[in-house]
Amino acid sequence: MEHLVPTAVIDALGIVTAWSEGAQKLTGHRAEEIVGRPAASLLAEQMPPGTFDAQTGVVALRHRDGHRMELALTAGPVLGPAGRPGGHVVTAALPGHGLAEHAFQQASMSMSVFDTRQRYLRLNEKACQVLGIPEKAAVDVAHLPCGSLAGIGGDWFDVIPLSGSRVALVVGDVVGHGIQSSATMGRLRTAVRTLADVDLAPDELLTHLDDLVTHLVADGDGGEVAELGATCLYAVYDPVSRRLSLAAAGHPAPAVALPGADAELVPLRAGPPLGVGGLPFEATELELPEGSLVALYTDGLVEGRDLDVDRATGRLLRALTTPADTTDALCDRLLKAVLDEQPGDDVALLLARTRALGADRVATWDVPPDPAHVGTAREAAIDRLTAWGLQEIAFVTELVVSELVTNAIRYGAPPIQLRLIRDRALICEVSDGSSTSPHLRRAHAFDEGGRGLLLVAQLTQRWGSRQTGGGKTIWAEQPLPEE
Repeated sequence: MEHLVPTAVIDALGIVTAWSEGAQKLTGHRAEEIVGRPAASLLAEQMPPGTFDAQTGVVALRHRDGHRMELALTAGPVLGPAGRPGGHVVTAALPGHGLAEHAFQQASMSMSVFDTRQRYLRLNEKACQVLGIPEKAAVDVAHLPCGSLAGIGGDWFDVIPLSGSRVALVVGDVVGHGIQSSATMGRLRTAVRTLADVDLAPDELLTHLDDLVTHLVADGDGGEVAELGATCLYAVYDPVSRRLSLAAAGHPAPAVALPGADAELVPLRAGPPLGVGGLPFEATELELPEGSLVALYTDGLVEGRDLDVDRATGRLLRALTTPADTTDALCDRLLKAVLDEQPGDDVALLLARTRALGADRVATWDVPPDPAHVGTAREAAIDRLTAWGLQEIAFVTELVVSELVTNAIRYGAPPIQLRLIRDRALICEVSDGSSTSPHLRRAHAFDEGGRGLLLVAQLTQRWGSRQTGGGKTIWAEQPLPEE
């Protein structure tokens, strides 16, 4: 396979005089747009002094679509007439080639590459899974952990997919720096993921997380949490209802910018930090139009020795409403507007631009609590799949609808509702008024029932249940057919 090396020639005045096809593919800039322009116009930030003299270094460039790129560049001097310096030939290392790169990407453990200021340069596939970075349909996410002069700390973030196309956005902070803070952060982050898998409401999740920290301290295993202190903000966004539900444990309130409006802080009543106890956590709900921007961050972004909280918060809100081509570009711009070059505390920033699933991708039916209406529910679901062009998965969907609706009628309580969601997967949900959760069991040879959920689990990609304000919802997902 042919690999085009990104190469540029820069003369002694700093003007680009040649631009390779590999450079165009890497940065998106065409030769006619770049040749004749100052090379400095490509920089996303000031180049470290002495980069050319050192002949190698990491330089931040701006892609044509606006996002920031940090590339390892090598500069080789070239001579002009009479042997005088005539400029440099600059090449960029192509990502994704070589044995070391392959080993880095395919490693079974999380691996990250940081620069000297503890900023992420590279993540392998496992690290992306651990950080919760995979693309989500509900939100367009940008994130940026930013290190400090004090070293690696306990700031963290997460993006967790939930059932029903919902997504959880999490930001947390363990006070302090070093291995102790990082280890505590890892324990809390794992606990949040475990509790999120149970699909708890934000205030309930923080209550369980607070209980966990309290038990750890009582058992002598969580002294570092009590000594250092920890905060957390947990939010859940539903792209169908376009509602954001969130709760905080001693954490700064997030900022929200609605389309065409100024950014504001969410009026959130934060509970005490984790492990303190004494006061309940309260959830706040708000409805967001599609395209709204939500900013979750740790206190290092707006608080510090050289930062006035009100002034920094004002800069944050103003930067959040400035136009940007991508959320990544806005993330960079926001940090530059609020932070110094080398902040005294580490920062985690998570930006999410909301998306919505319209009525053309969601179908809902009320089902009377009568077994005679199971067939009607099946027919309605198949008609909708036909309208969506998903006849290929109609058989499995028909079976799933039949089993879940039958179980809701037989073992649940009214009202009963069937919902299909066409997202990156086909989601079938059946809700009823009973709070009793179903359980898989092994049916014996002569049992007349007990095989329905087992069939659903075997035929779908994943399934589960979640508690709601009026009962429970049983859901199952199956992948869409390949186009």
